[in-house]
Amino acid sequence: MTAPEELLELAVKVAGWARDGEQVEAFVAQGSETEIRVFGGEVESLSSAQSAGIGVRVVVGTRQGFAYAGTLDPDVVAETLAEARDNAGFATPDEWVGLASPDGVAPADIDLWRDDLDSYASADKVTRALELEAAVRAGDPRIRQVESAEWGDAAVASAVATSTGITATSRRTACYVSAYAIAGEGSDTQTGGGYSVGRAPGDLDDAKAAHDAVERATRLLGATKPPSAHLTVVLEPRITASLLSILAGTLDGESVLKGRSLFADRLGETVSVPGLTLVDDPTDPDAYGATRYDAEGLATRRNVLVAGGVLQQFLYNTYAARRAGTASTGSAVRAGYKSGPGTGARALTVLPGTLSPQEIYALVGDGLLVQSVSGLHSGVNPVSGDFSVGAEGVMIRGGALAEPVREFTIASSIQRMLQGVVAIGSDLERLPAAAAGVTLAISDLSLSGS
Repeated sequence: MTAPEELLELAVKVAGWARDGEQVEAFVAQGSETEIRVFGGEVESLSSAQSAGIGVRVVVGTRQGFAYAGTLDPDVVAETLAEARDNAGFATPDEWVGLASPDGVAPADIDLWRDDLDSYASADKVTRALELEAAVRAGDPRIRQVESAEWGDAAVASAVATSTGITATSRRTACYVSAYAIAGEGSDTQTGGGYSVGRAPGDLDDAKAAHDAVERATRLLGATKPPSAHLTVVLEPRITASLLSILAGTLDGESVLKGRSLFADRLGETVSVPGLTLVDDPTDPDAYGATRYDAEGLATRRNVLVAGGVLQQFLYNTYAARRAGTASTGSAVRAGYKSGPGTGARALTVLPGTLSPQEIYALVGDGLLVQSVSGLHSGVNPVSGDFSVGAEGVMIRGGALAEPVREFTIASSIQRMLQGVVAIGSDLERLPAAAAGVTLAISDLSLSGS
């Protein structure tokens, strides 16, 4: 891969082509990724891809234009800038458009790149996937099939420069193993998945991924539809992380400005129990979404959104911050060089508590452990906060896991759920996503079953 410094050299060159009365931003990115999937002891698919490109924004007065190209060829780069200029001339005027400017925040001293991922042979990756599949199959006699076993990795480098004085580079590596198993007894079948993520091959715990896939598939065998009830629900870390991903969309400044957030006009108010603190911290090197700079080249920072139950702030990129009359929180995100910056969380988490999952089960006494949900994105209204999703899991009786259940829904509202948190686990689990999870117990949710 091209060194980040060379990418930055190109970005600075393009930004330097800005004309009088014009702002220019160049975002240059390069990446490679590998995905291997095995099935039945053989390689089902192996793909390896590389990409490189540039996205250019041009701001002239109150108009903004954007264009991109999937190459770093000098002639094409010049054409891309010309196209962005042309698009600016046809853009709808917007008084808030403008590029970011240096804000004096120093970037975190974190290293997210591992050279040994690049030197890890494809044959070794295939072997890891095959051995993972075999371990899942041998994990329990009730495993009928391993639906998939995978290895995946990615290496990404980027640079951004603006005519307003920003220069920034970043690079990171990531890899994972995952497996999905099908377990059966008689005519009953269930599925379950396990995974492990890291920045280098040595970070991955293949045995844990296999164990989780086996356990999550087999423990739901014999599940029945439970009776309807109001009870305390315990969310596994994966479910908490999924819920936080939904919550993140209600805490970004763009959603608030557009009236698409249940937290609009609630800054300084108590929105959860006092023991809950919600943080987005891309400066944490252990977070999957960690980065030194945001998508506009501003240093990322630790943003405390909810502290002691009180709503403290929203997340902003430069545009949303200007509209709101505040400053960027270093929270600009983009899908890559093909898009301009939006706003979003990168490393959202509830700060862990002190209780293990087993201690939480004992505290709850009688309740429900939710292992998986369906329809989460369609079942949560970000404006009203209404929450209703299909789920499956295991009943908790006398402080211990009991019979498995499925074919039911749980319902409440995000507001009531945040106010109903009764226990926060110590088991922080990193996922390949913008949020991490902990075990979370929430009182008085509605279970609709038989």
